[in-house]
Amino acid sequence: MSNSLASRPRTSPRLAQLFSNLGHSYSHIFMLLYPTVVLALENELNMSYGELIALLTVGYVLFGVGALPAGWLGDRWSMVGMMLVFFIGLGAASILTGLMSTPLGIAVGLALIGLFASIYHPVGMAWLLRNAVNPGKALGVNGIFGSLGIAGAGLIAGVLTDLVSWRAAFIIPGVVALGTGLAMALCVRLGRLVEVKSDRHPRVEASRNDRLRAFIVLSVTMLCAGIMFQAISTALPKVFAERVSSITGGTALGAGGLVSAVYLLAAGAQVLGGHLADRYSPRAVYALSYLVLAPLWVMAAYLEELALLLVVSTALFLNTSAVPVENVLLARFSPSQWRGTAFGAKFVLALGVGALAVPMVAVIHELSGGFFWFFAVLTGLAVVVAVTAWLLPRERMPVPAVLAEPAPGPSD
Repeated sequence: MSNSLASRPRTSPRLAQLFSNLGHSYSHIFMLLYPTVVLALENELNMSYGELIALLTVGYVLFGVGALPAGWLGDRWSMVGMMLVFFIGLGAASILTGLMSTPLGIAVGLALIGLFASIYHPVGMAWLLRNAVNPGKALGVNGIFGSLGIAGAGLIAGVLTDLVSWRAAFIIPGVVALGTGLAMALCVRLGRLVEVKSDRHPRVEASRNDRLRAFIVLSVTMLCAGIMFQAISTALPKVFAERVSSITGGTALGAGGLVSAVYLLAAGAQVLGGHLADRYSPRAVYALSYLVLAPLWVMAAYLEELALLLVVSTALFLNTSAVPVENVLLARFSPSQWRGTAFGAKFVLALGVGALAVPMVAVIHELSGGFFWFFAVLTGLAVVVAVTAWLLPRERMPVPAVLAEPAPGPSD
């Protein structure tokens, strides 16, 4: 074991994984508060759903575009330092949003939330992999935290909006994020959480040709998958409010609670996806997931009420299971010293360019008055991912579930 690993506090890897997992939840919670809160703002600001949801566009663009410089800073400067900026900045931006009174002010607050939230995916996931004994398992658990964040966002926003106010839906979570950042800073100050510049155990590097081919293919698939994720997460509260009204009652709490329930049921899919990627070809698992997803979106275009709920729940479970598989593929074809930057590039595509999904949702709903063509677009995106993914390089050798290294201690 290297000197840097030997001198690392025994609690540091666990604390790194804990704060990374919390960060994954927070990044999704804060980005998805507004799609539920917006249901209460239609009357208060006397604006249409399309006009209000468009206020989120810049925030979503920054959520993705900010990922590349954030990942670069994590690689070149400090992953621990960037995670502190993430927690504290995200909390402050959310509190600021809750204090705004005009559409412009809200848009600025949402933009700042997107900017600070952009730090997590390139930095937090690279930091997680740097500290993990079993990367596949770590990504699966981390994915569950992300899914719980997605699931909790609608419920948190719905409860606070209906029982307190829409402002509380931003301010109270903001205070929690600030507190988490201060707790992490204390761990760093006490020496329980330290910066490391190399992986906890080494990984086999892909060839240069395979990396180039994978970069081109994954650029296409991650962009399409990112648009799909942004679109469904943005539109789902409104879809449920309109087309599952027998359950939601048309309220923010009803729609947000149902969204939370669906994403909560899908949370375990992250572990399933990681399990399949460890034991079978990640390339095949990735492609087949989207191939099966396409007909589910076709059915969703025509269905309502309970039937729609069941189909959308199945689709989201399948879609969620593909997320850790995609991250395994990206990690496999990325140089370890540039992993943060590689994840940053991914999220520029998936979350930055993918932010086009927000105006897409707004325009489709404004022009058609519903979501039929919305689901038609999702179908097309799923087909593109399924077909393109087969062009990824084939695996040259199996990747063991647990890579060889000296036996970890109890704290590992």
